[in-house]
Amino acid sequence: MDPNWWWVLAVALIVVGVAGTFLPVLPGALLVFGGMLLGAWIDDFQRIGWVTLVVLGLLTVLVFVVDVVAGLLGAKRVGASKLAIVGAAIGTIVGMFFGLVGIVIAPFIGAVAGEIIERGKLAPAARVGFGTWLGLIAGTFAKFGIVLAMVGVFVAAYLID
Repeated sequence: MDPNWWWVLAVALIVVGVAGTFLPVLPGALLVFGGMLLGAWIDDFQRIGWVTLVVLGLLTVLVFVVDVVAGLLGAKRVGASKLAIVGAAIGTIVGMFFGLVGIVIAPFIGAVAGEIIERGKLAPAARVGFGTWLGLIAGTFAKFGIVLAMVGVFVAAYLID
């Protein structure tokens, strides 16, 4: 197969992955990493070596950590109980398997349920749920920044050779 077609696929994966940082139904960072790994492979790892790929892999893992932690920090910031934070974490992880609706609703439901169980009051529980959402929004922007850093590392490593 012509290497140009491989490059088209690699760039497409990266572009779709960048969009995936805002669209929860797409595994954005994994797609970006996959496109970059394909780009490294096309060139027989001459311009993009293993050190660069390890750095890109660590940044990919960091995106997943941010995905889980962001909602928790948002909940904690508004004074969530420990059970609400656990609920938000469980909701975030479970929600990942249910696409956009799961990512948006499950952390909120988990945080609210945990807060109701812990404190038994609906108004503070709703505030904790919204704090979780705000954390997820901030996390989305953090993930976008990390993905852009991945693109920068890849481009710099490719051009420096």
